[in-house]
Amino acid sequence: MKAALLVLLLLSCSETVVPTRVFPALSHLKPQKGDDVQTAAVRELLARLLGGRASEFSVTVNSSLAEGGRDTYRLSSGAGGTVLVVGSSGVAAASGCYTYLKAFCGAHLSWSGAQLQLPPALPPVPAPLTRSAPHRFHYYQNVCTSSYSFVWWDWARWEKEIDWMALSGINMPLAFTGQEAIWYKVYLSLGLNESEIFDFFTGPAFLAWGRMGNIHTWGGPLSISWMEKRLSLQLQITERMRSLGMITVLPAFAGHIPEGILRVFPKVTVSRLGGWSNFNCTYSCSYLLDPEDPLFQWIGELFLSQMVQSFGTDHIYSADTFNEMSPTSSDPGYLSAVSGAIFKSMAKVDPDAIWLMQGWLFINNPSFWQPAQTKALLHGAPIGRIIVLDLFAETVPVYLTTESFYGQPFIWCMLNNFGGNHGLFGNIEGVNRGPFDAAKFPNSTMVGTGLTPEGIEQNDMIYEFMNEIGWSSQPINLTKWISNYSDRRYGQSNTDARMAWQILLRSVYNCTQILHNHNHSPLVRRPSLNMNTDICYNKADIYEAWRFMHNASFALGKSATFLYDLVDITREAVQQLVSEYYLEIKEAYGKKSLQQLMTAGGVLVYDLLPELDSLLSSQPGFLLGSWLKAAKSMASTPAEAALYDMNARNQITLWGPTGNILDYANKQYGGLVQDYYTERWGLFVWFLVQSLNKGEHFNQDKFNKAVFVLEEDFVYNGKEYMASPTGDTLEIANKIYLKYQPYARKRFLRRNKGLELNL
Repeated sequence: MKAALLVLLLLSCSETVVPTRVFPALSHLKPQKGDDVQTAAVRELLARLLGGRASEFSVTVNSSLAEGGRDTYRLSSGAGGTVLVVGSSGVAAASGCYTYLKAFCGAHLSWSGAQLQLPPALPPVPAPLTRSAPHRFHYYQNVCTSSYSFVWWDWARWEKEIDWMALSGINMPLAFTGQEAIWYKVYLSLGLNESEIFDFFTGPAFLAWGRMGNIHTWGGPLSISWMEKRLSLQLQITERMRSLGMITVLPAFAGHIPEGILRVFPKVTVSRLGGWSNFNCTYSCSYLLDPEDPLFQWIGELFLSQMVQSFGTDHIYSADTFNEMSPTSSDPGYLSAVSGAIFKSMAKVDPDAIWLMQGWLFINNPSFWQPAQTKALLHGAPIGRIIVLDLFAETVPVYLTTESFYGQPFIWCMLNNFGGNHGLFGNIEGVNRGPFDAAKFPNSTMVGTGLTPEGIEQNDMIYEFMNEIGWSSQPINLTKWISNYSDRRYGQSNTDARMAWQILLRSVYNCTQILHNHNHSPLVRRPSLNMNTDICYNKADIYEAWRFMHNASFALGKSATFLYDLVDITREAVQQLVSEYYLEIKEAYGKKSLQQLMTAGGVLVYDLLPELDSLLSSQPGFLLGSWLKAAKSMASTPAEAALYDMNARNQITLWGPTGNILDYANKQYGGLVQDYYTERWGLFVWFLVQSLNKGEHFNQDKFNKAVFVLEEDFVYNGKEYMASPTGDTLEIANKIYLKYQPYARKRFLRRNKGLELNL
């Protein structure tokens, strides 16, 4: 395994880097800390990661090693068996260390766990090895990640994430934590009272959409204590990121204002945007300052100057004005004025300012963002002063239809996940080819690659692959890569595990349909008789991968990363079984077969879903209790704890007061499956049985009203859940497999007559 990985590494290092366009305006975007500070930070990172074995690495940061501003590292062997790592930045050095650990030691690090069984003596590097990234920037985060995943994090969790970023080669992350404390000071200074400010801020779980002007108020109020704690946390985050040589992206003013501004400045010129995503104006319809109004610059400069004063700056700022909201005018002059005003408010505070813009608006509303409108928005700032994140490029690359963003630099990004859903998914072929196609595009303005998931802590494989693509100059051999990944992840080569991953690679990780990267499984959707059960792969593949993982469990059952994957793949198989039982239920109802309906519904509600809940409850990465405990730990008072508990529950279920974005951020957590999804399915089956007994048509509206009572009760009932795993994962997984594998086989053969399934 190690030899194969080393060959792949040597091949990638000998490739010719694809030349990309150079933007002089971006030349100042580089680490702000000195080489000595970055060197110390990487050494401390290795100590956290490897303990005493960190002393076997000699790490140095030497900024002169950079190739054309691109991160570069050099690996070699030193005296006494040490490994010498020199990087052009802290990130480059850390990435070099992780490359060595992967290629020479078969190690692995991910959100779900680490496999760091190093050999007694570190293997030597046969010959000095130098590697440069093909592009300058490796970006990380979606503005929504701060709410779907980071919202309840403390410093200990952030420290682990920043370590992972550096080891993964990420040198440009968002640093969005704590900004409400700055806004609070700005609005007070403008004359707003506290009630007007608190009415504007959302609750913690919804801050991402408050910051983008989509909603206000919902889930609040924020407390002064929350704002102060997050401000302090942001200071730690930015300091650590910069010490490792990262370029931190701070927030800037996008033009959205509280209603209280209209009271303080009655002559101000504003427009009011429409409602967002089923929210009415009680919680939406944001006010947007007119770009020509002098107050726009005043507020923008006040906010950014306070940000820079509090956190320093790396000269790059993020603002999204029209995220999932249509501008009030399609006039190119107006759109150019808006973007010009946003950039001007940055540049007045920081003459070296670069604006980072998410490109999601061009995907979300293509009928509005025609060439004239898109070009006007992008040309509101000088060429080279806006970097656009091609946010969903693995599936819907926008650079293709905008002549490479009409000359503005862009970063090719993989989104992959919406809402932090559990569900195996990836478009690995798109990831493996996309960045290289983009770099070769005529007059390409590509300057980097990035990860932009709405939520993290799932699908470890596709994110590790994307991080490696960021250091590669040509597509990777997927068949070899996935086998090596399996070996590294579990610490040994296992034929059954390798086979499972090969199957997953060609099926769930080879999905190209635009809508299928969001989990539409009936399991996590409010039941109806018109549910979508389509998936982007053959169900036989997940059942077969399930079989191989079951077989591998006898050899790999002591591996923490394997146990996580065993639960995840079993969960995916059970998710498909839920669809099968749903189709049986629907079929039985259509035939008016009460016995068949009660049999299928009974198995689903009283056996399959409870078994799934038990399995999820046996692993720390799938616990509702952990999510809720983290939320309440941020509180300073019992009332605040209750509010944060409601925020955490509402986000993953109703997403709004009335199910405004129902089930969008669905999760498959132990506790949530039993007390939320199972309860809904039980009520659905009961309604169908009653309908047949009474000879009436199933009334979806009546069911929706009844099930909403259950959903709302879950959000507000405050029930406690375990934050530590219970039960034996292997025992529970084996029980589910032996019980339901025959059913999976029978259903497959019934739907695919003449085909054989090796289950």
